[in-house]
Amino acid sequence: MNRKWDGIERRISLRTEAEAMVAGFYPAETSNLTTEKLLHELLVHKVELEIQNEELRKAHAAMEEMRDRYLDLYEFAPIAYISIDPEGMIGEINLTGSALLGIERANPAQRRFSSFVAPEDRDRWYRQFAKMMETADTGLRELDMELARADGSRFYAHLHCLPRETSESRRMLRVAVTDIGKIGLQVKA
Repeated sequence: MNRKWDGIERRISLRTEAEAMVAGFYPAETSNLTTEKLLHELLVHKVELEIQNEELRKAHAAMEEMRDRYLDLYEFAPIAYISIDPEGMIGEINLTGSALLGIERANPAQRRFSSFVAPEDRDRWYRQFAKMMETADTGLRELDMELARADGSRFYAHLHCLPRETSESRRMLRVAVTDIGKIGLQVKA
């Protein structure tokens, strides 16, 4: 049932559907009895609830499928996705991000993102990060800077930074990191 209705229309439709299902249970001549009417109403209500429950199950299954698709897209994207909290700690990182930075995904929150910024770009990163976290502006900011992997090797990266409020009213910075050194090598080849 992929129907979308307002509350009143939905209630009327469910009731009509439930009454049609219940109509065959009792002969028409007994419908005038008070006890029979009450029993009929209870049965109609029970069937309505069963229909609603089935629709909720279908909606739940569809939401789980969408969540799984989103998770696949997030985890296996060709660029790194990183969430940074107001203290500058990495909150979440996808598989590409952990491979790019050379870190384990088990405890990314143990690391500050700034520890992966090359020393000569850290001051600029701190200023930009503070500005993005303090202002009400939620617009996209783009930065090019040198990053350092956990093993000390470096690469040039393009960062798409987008500040967002979480459901807990906590500001987070979503960062998409692209290794632009690899892009340059691919174009030259």
